Amino acid sequence: MFIAMNRFKVRSDAEQDFEQVWLGREVRLHEVPGFVSFELLRGPRREDHRLYASHTVWQSEDHFVAWTKSEAFRAAHGGAGGAKPLYLGHPEFEGFEVIQAIAGKT
Repeated sequence: MFIAMNRFKVRSDAEQDFEQVWLGREVRLHEVPGFVSFELLRGPRREDHRLYASHTVWQSEDHFVAWTKSEAFRAAHGGAGGAKPLYLGHPEFEGFEVIQAIAGKT
């Protein structure tokens, strides 16, 4: 498995707008080959921003890379620029190969 994360430093005055962009968009990840799961995470508040992270799990890094080169990726990120600056700097990408996973009881 492969985990793709983007961290966002969202301006203090733009938290609600940022969340609405994510919560209001059409999600089609479940149609993408190799997609496992997605979470949007709200982190700690700092002096001038709040930390958020998007966390996506893929069957493999190859599946993730194929998605980043797809029309579905371009469509999902088409409005990412937006009219109002929502975050400080650019999102920070981090990719991780899963070497151990332990699941809880369901």
